Amino acid sequence: MSLKIGITGGIGVGKSVVTKIFKVLGIPTYDADKEAKDIMVKNDAVRQSLVDTFGQEVYFEDGSLNREWLGKRVFADAEELKKLNAIVHPAVIKDGEDWAAAQTSIYSVKEAALLFESGSYKALDFTILVVSPLELRIERVMQRDKVDREEVLRRINKQMPEEEKEKLSDCIVYNDDEHSLIEQVMELHQKFIQGKTS
Repeated sequence: MSLKIGITGGIGVGKSVVTKIFKVLGIPTYDADKEAKDIMVKNDAVRQSLVDTFGQEVYFEDGSLNREWLGKRVFADAEELKKLNAIVHPAVIKDGEDWAAAQTSIYSVKEAALLFESGSYKALDFTILVVSPLELRIERVMQRDKVDREEVLRRINKQMPEEEKEKLSDCIVYNDDEHSLIEQVMELHQKFIQGKTS
């Protein structure tokens, strides 16, 4: 039974960079946000629920997801976002658990932005929270998504506060241009290959 490790953190902290280091070390990784996008297109039950909840506009005629339309709708209304999460989260959690159960390596890594919010951290053996200074996060997201500072802050403010995430996580990785990310990941890697989570 391989150890199940979770990686999470707020927008712009560099979760994916940390996950990539584990991947380079040969560890199987699961990107919950990427898989969620696939599930919203390929899973018939999820598709039907999205159409029933949000209307036909949620998909283009070619069957692809109208991401921009859906994003604007759910990020402007907390209730709509709750409805979306109630449809998508259970399917992604099940998919992630099935994936993890099929792994044969000593441990596997699941990266998810909403690891704590969705409750999926409860099925994991160890959770890593990636943190970064606020200004660095704002800068990264502005460059990556070509949005202004206000938009980045709006997204950050919609997320679970860092202090709450820190209470729920087993370990913090600092992505702040001061601590070596590789050294921090290598230390965890050594621990996990020995089967340790404490």
